[in-house]
Amino acid sequence: MTTELTILGWSIILLFIHIALQSQLATLDRGIGWNAGPRDGTPAPLGRYAGRAERASANFRETWPVFVALALGLAVTGQSGGVAATGAWVWFLARVAYVPLYILGVRYVRSLAYLVSMAGIVMMLIRFL
Repeated sequence: MTTELTILGWSIILLFIHIALQSQLATLDRGIGWNAGPRDGTPAPLGRYAGRAERASANFRETWPVFVALALGLAVTGQSGGVAATGAWVWFLARVAYVPLYILGVRYVRSLAYLVSMAGIVMMLIRFL
């Protein structure tokens, strides 16, 4: 299996972590009754950490489809490896770092982690094209 596909598998785990973290923090803010219920009506606003977890998850889901497409495209076309594999690692590690940086409110470094993740995507794209 290619490096890019292996990291694709790990990125699915990272997606599950985003979902679990966001839902647990939202449950702390809104209560288990809200989480277990039909969620009708206007929910209580999210607190600082739950809101950040929700925004971090949304940000991940904006770039993840591009990563998935590139990882699969590289594997199918036999262009995996080299700069693409490095780019996949760069994207993944930056996305892992992004989660605590965002939730803890670390300014600038969080934005840098995002930019580094995008550089990883560009590295994969260069190999793909």
